[in-house]
Amino acid sequence: MTTPESDADAAREALAALRAEVAKAVVGQDPVVTGLVIALLCRGHVLLEGVPGVAKTLLVRTLSATLALDFKRVQFTPDLMPGDVTGSLVYDARTAEFEFREGPVFTNLLLADEINRTPPKTQAALLEAMEERQVSVDGAARALPDPFIVVATQNPVEYEGTYQLPEAQLDRFQLKLTVPLPAREQEIAVLERHALGFDPRDLTEIKAVASAADLAAGRRAVAQVHASAEVLGYVVDVARATRQSPSLQLGVSPRGATALLAAARAWAWLSGRSYVTPDDVKALARPALRHRVGLRPEAELEGATPDGILEGILAAVPVPR
Repeated sequence: MTTPESDADAAREALAALRAEVAKAVVGQDPVVTGLVIALLCRGHVLLEGVPGVAKTLLVRTLSATLALDFKRVQFTPDLMPGDVTGSLVYDARTAEFEFREGPVFTNLLLADEINRTPPKTQAALLEAMEERQVSVDGAARALPDPFIVVATQNPVEYEGTYQLPEAQLDRFQLKLTVPLPAREQEIAVLERHALGFDPRDLTEIKAVASAADLAAGRRAVAQVHASAEVLGYVVDVARATRQSPSLQLGVSPRGATALLAAARAWAWLSGRSYVTPDDVKALARPALRHRVGLRPEAELEGATPDGILEGILAAVPVPR
């Protein structure tokens, strides 16, 4: 007979195995994989940002292969329509009635590839799905599967033919993870794998090592992670400091503070602790908040970045003892 503690331990081991399994196909992106696991535990969505060729799509495809979950990928293009994502009503001549045909959003893990290449009308088709976990068509709300997570990718350096995501949609992503270029040794390892015949389109060797039951057990365990009044106050102080920063025209909302706390609790549990520390908050502050703040034009001209501003705020806000 299993206990909640044994289920939680088994889930932690499965998620650790997941990260090791992803590393078989993707080299040197352990922090990004950990961020994706945290989002899975929090039912959060992730925005992956990186230049072309750093394995963003491969990373998500490999993650899906390690999970016994349904997975769909949508390539966002300028001619993509909202119904191509959510589904639409189709006339059935045999019954002389309209029936709903589900779109790719009806899945557990949705890869929205190059989400900034599609117009705002289609981007907005994901708003209800990401927030309410449902899709409304012709006045009827249809629930999405559980779990449901959107992982969207975008290129930060190419602006021609792209449509910047509005702040309201950015705020629905729990984490924004940057996918960096690999270090020299990691890039050599990538070339060695390709020289030995690795095919990024063939992931048959990647095994499913975690299931929906593991995620559910992990989520129950994360819900039991304790956050003291001092830590809650620290999260709020960090969020309030972004609203008072002279370099920012848009600070973090209460939803952002909630997302940061949830991510910190998940990271604490993955680290084997039943309580949140200020260091957990610091570790997740940049991925949880970088896309929720807006720089003032003069700060951008001076070369400031969201991560740099957040670094200064974390250094200035008193840390509880």
